[in-house]
Amino acid sequence: MRVREWMSPHLITAAPTTPVAEAREVMRRKRIRHLVVMEGEHLAGIITDRDIRLNLPSPASSLSVWEVNYLLAKLTVGRAMSRSVITIDPDRPIAEAVDLMLEHKIGALPVTEGTRVVGIITETDLLRAFARMLGTRAEAESVSGYP
Repeated sequence: MRVREWMSPHLITAAPTTPVAEAREVMRRKRIRHLVVMEGEHLAGIITDRDIRLNLPSPASSLSVWEVNYLLAKLTVGRAMSRSVITIDPDRPIAEAVDLMLEHKIGALPVTEGTRVVGIITETDLLRAFARMLGTRAEAESVSGYP
């Protein structure tokens, strides 16, 4: 099995200038945990739901709701994203994607051909592949937020 067979070629992306609040809303609405960050045609980074949580003010903050909203409106994806992104080629074995994700403790890999981003493979995609190997009913159902 190759990454190409299980990746989602339909990327949901954000620009580095996107407000974090907007990225958070896209992720909530699409029921995904990762956004590939693109600067034009180039991969700039990746932002995860965890990156966003780590950049939100603490619930114990003494800031008013207006101050929190003001700070969130100024925070951009470019300031919260991970810049060093581990990628994988679509023709690599799916086991290599599993190894990379386990080794680096990450939940998704942008899939690249040369410098072009052609998709993303997530933990959910790998679980679907595993389910197919086991021959379960779940593999027939797509639980990924990506189309």
